[in-house]
Formats: sequence, structure tokens, C-alpha cells
Amino acid sequence: MKIQIDLEAGTVSQGEATHAIGTPEAFALVSKAWLRSGWDAKHVYSFSWMGRPIIQLPEDMVRLQEVIYTVKPDVIIETGIAHGGSLIFYASLCKAMGRGRVVGVDIEIRPHNRAAIESHEMYADYITMFEGSSVDEAIVGKVRDQIKPGEKTLILLDSNHTKAHVAAELEAYASMVSVGSYIVATDGIMGHLGNAPRTQPDWTWNNPEEAAREFAEKNKNFVLETPAFVFNEGVITQPITYWPGAWLKRVA
Repeated sequence: MKIQIDLEAGTVSQGEATHAIGTPEAFALVSKAWLRSGWDAKHVYSFSWMGRPIIQLPEDMVRLQEVIYTVKPDVIIETGIAHGGSLIFYASLCKAMGRGRVVGVDIEIRPHNRAAIESHEMYADYITMFEGSSVDEAIVGKVRDQIKPGEKTLILLDSNHTKAHVAAELEAYASMVSVGSYIVATDGIMGHLGNAPRTQPDWTWNNPEEAAREFAEKNKNFVLETPAFVFNEGVITQPITYWPGAWLKRVA
């Protein structure tokens, strides 16, 4: 796909279609190019939250913050810990709201990451971590035990991003999601990268977005619904995201 950007004329063109640069159509084309450029440049590997690497697109985290503040979950569960930046992010929101705590799961919590997370000022009062496969029945049971009766939960899946693994996570954790809240299958950008560096040919189908889509088709208690912007005085209504087709909302 070829995109032409003419800053002097203020236009963005694809094929025979030309759009004024401030239109949603132009913004979508430029953003698609930006996402691909950012992937190749490893842009997301340049951010931290309160001292810990976060490895997330900033817009995704701000949009997620909007959802967390709206839902006000008692428990935020994330599979995939890595450096711990996202756990610290959620914990800082819990502290700011005066509500909530965080549960993280990773198949391997490397000693230096564990030490950094456990020594962080957000850890003691807000974060619990379990080491093991996110789909191991024993680990799933430990996570479930962290949820008290009547508590609201929000869940993010950010570990192994194969379609099969995400599908297994959805089956394991979906019942823990509160009505009106979400389970989020992150990093569906995999299916939109073509032959970019660090990709695999099967990513066109072997990705979290496909797992989420199939889950929604089979589970009528959930719908695929990207949260609307809480505040918007512009013309853009869709996020620029690494998480397309990620947001599964529990409706029943």
C-alpha cells in the first residue's frame, strides 16, 4: 500500500483517493504508516512508568486509564509481567483512585525484574505476583482466589500472543470478568504488520485479535466493543492502537 503525504497541500493520498490532512480518512492512513514505522523502530521500547520499562504504546495506556477510571475495578489482573511497568502503572491508578489492587502472572519472572518490582514503592500495598503458565490450572486457581465475592475485575492478556494461547487464556479467565467490565486481548497489531521485521508469516491468523473474535462469536455473554472516548472535541473516534479488536466487554 502506497500513501502519499503532501504537507504543503495539506493532503494525504492513497491510489486515486485524496483526503484533506485533517480528515478522519487521512488520519487513519497516516496513523497506519506511523504504527508500521514505530514497529520497525521499536518505538514502544522507549517508555517507562515510575522507573520501570512499560513496553506499551502510550495511547493504549491512556485509553486503558480511561476505562479503569470508569469501571473502577477492585482487582486488575494481567498475564505477562516482563519488566513490571504495566503492573506499576495499574497500581499507581489504584492508589490515585483509593481503590483496587493488581495481580500479575508470568511464566518466568526474572530475578532482576522481581527484585526491582518488589522494591518499588507501589508493590507492597497493591501488587501480587504469581510465577507459572497463565493457563496452568493451579495458577488460574491462585488468581481466582485473589478475587473476593462481589468484587469487580478487569483482565488484560499480555503474555504468549499465539492464537491458541490467548484462546486458552480467554477460556480460563473470562468467567472472572465482571459484567460491564472487560477482558483485553492485547497486541492484535501482529495481524496487521505484513512482512515487517520481527514478524512471522502465520501472524496473519495466529494472533490475539483472531482469538478474541472467535471467542466473541461463541460466547454471547461478551461482545467485541472498543470503548468510546470519554472526552472528544475532535473528529477522530478510533484509537491509534497496538490492540485492535482487543476489547471483550462482558454484557451478561
